[in-house]
Amino acid sequence: MNIDALVFDKDGTLFDFASTWGAFGRIALERLSDGDTQCAAELGQVIGFDYAEERYSSDSIVIAGTVDEIARALTPHLTGIAQHQIVETLNDASAASEQMPAVPLAPFLENMRNAGLKLGVATNDAEIPALRHLESVGVRGHFDFVAGYDSGHGFKPGPGQLLAFAKHVDVDPSRVAMVGDSLHDLEAGRAAGMVTIGVLTGLATTETLEPLADVVLPDIGHIPGWLSEI
Repeated sequence: MNIDALVFDKDGTLFDFASTWGAFGRIALERLSDGDTQCAAELGQVIGFDYAEERYSSDSIVIAGTVDEIARALTPHLTGIAQHQIVETLNDASAASEQMPAVPLAPFLENMRNAGLKLGVATNDAEIPALRHLESVGVRGHFDFVAGYDSGHGFKPGPGQLLAFAKHVDVDPSRVAMVGDSLHDLEAGRAAGMVTIGVLTGLATTETLEPLADVVLPDIGHIPGWLSEI
């Protein structure tokens, strides 16, 4: 097995999901409810988010869904707010969220680039917030390719983003590893014909990821050791 490129999911993979997205859920729901905490808590239930505890359920739509999918789920519960306005609010809250890296990202990514690997990001977040998140921790320049759900390549679990990355860096998909924390990520990797690496910095367990993963690691920091073994 030869790996020449890595394409990463963002939330729950590059960034620890629970530490990063609890604040996003609270901020987004407070904005959508105009500060009505009861309404915010009810909206949280719709998307699998405990407003009081700032905690997501394992089946929350926020884990792997696109911003459009989250907005569609919320729209019937918000009178007088159009879906595109909900999307804008979610994107603004997302872009403003402080990102908590799963590992120190700059040295990890530099190590991967120094090993000759091409690097990309494929996220179901929107492209502009994704770029801001990478820039906020100083690693945007480490990636050869960044795609959001709105970048024109489709979104996971479809393989479009991953195949676009492989084409962009001129690496056969069979020599690319998709790294992610959810079944959507691994399903996309399988559909693209890539090696699949599951990580446990999201909300999924080893048992959930194993059926679709070639390997499940505690976090992305374990990838160099795994690569050396194969």
